[in-house]
Amino acid sequence: MDKLLLRTITSHFRAVCVLSAIAATAACTAPTPGAEYNDPFEETNRAVHAFNKGLDQAILRPAGQVAAVVPEEFTTPVVNFADNVGLPGMVANGLLQGDIGGSATNTMRFLINTTVGIGGLFDPAGAIGLAEETTDFGETLAVWGVPEGAYVELPVFGPSTERDAAGVIVDLIFDPLQSVGTGVQLDYGTGARVASLAVDRGTFMDTFDSILYESADSYAQARLAYLQNRRFDLGEAPPTVSEIDPFSDDLSLEGF
Repeated sequence: MDKLLLRTITSHFRAVCVLSAIAATAACTAPTPGAEYNDPFEETNRAVHAFNKGLDQAILRPAGQVAAVVPEEFTTPVVNFADNVGLPGMVANGLLQGDIGGSATNTMRFLINTTVGIGGLFDPAGAIGLAEETTDFGETLAVWGVPEGAYVELPVFGPSTERDAAGVIVDLIFDPLQSVGTGVQLDYGTGARVASLAVDRGTFMDTFDSILYESADSYAQARLAYLQNRRFDLGEAPPTVSEIDPFSDDLSLEGF
């Protein structure tokens, strides 16, 4: 009975968090006229950026330097495993976006790599042409028509937007892997994801260093790089003040 009660409470808690995250996007801040970015929280964002930069300098960059010299025979399985544990969430988001083909591809990847690929350490699905269809709940919100909102920098997670920050919360709390993953994946999934970050930091060392340590304003450079890449990935243009917020109280009801 206690376990059933705990599951019920957890389920309701997750539902409330998901709904709260979605509702938060309803208050997305309107863009500044003529701006390529919308950053009304710049002072706070810069403080968070300084924290993240210090974290990178103290932990992530040194870890990336170590990962960069480790043979690929050791790092590739870590990255494969981390990618595999993220697939159930991508399947769910694909379905929410109406992307049946992408969901089917990710489902097949998960099944093949979890079995033939020994829990996801290897990528036989990729070898037969089943490439990962990367997505997240931030993209799901974009497909649903939610505007990107203001730029925000999240502690640890880094550059984001109001919409993507809500997506991060949902993806963290509602993880389908809890239902479909193997015991090994559940036990080592978080560790693999953290290790994968170090591997990525080492792989793209020059790019990260150029933005964080070689630019005149690392905050502005990181903001520009994130927004340009994210909008390109989602096929979006910079927001304009002419865009109508469907949640605004100022919408005219004329004709109703």
